[in-house]
Amino acid sequence: MTAEEANIQLEQLKNGELKEVIVEKEDFDLFRGVLTGREDFKHFRGIAGHYGRTVYQYLEEPRS
Repeated sequence: MTAEEANIQLEQLKNGELKEVIVEKEDFDLFRGVLTGREDFKHFRGIAGHYGRTVYQYLEEPRS
């Protein structure tokens, strides 16, 4: 995964084109770096799963 691909997936998630994005362990650091660089990063929720897999969802209300 590249930073551009991560940003595209985050935009699709925000726009409702995707319900969730699954990020594998090897892509987590890059994806998280792109995510935390966004102004709206508090609208995204990451749920840790097995084997380092993380599922991201978009929330209408920002988390605290």
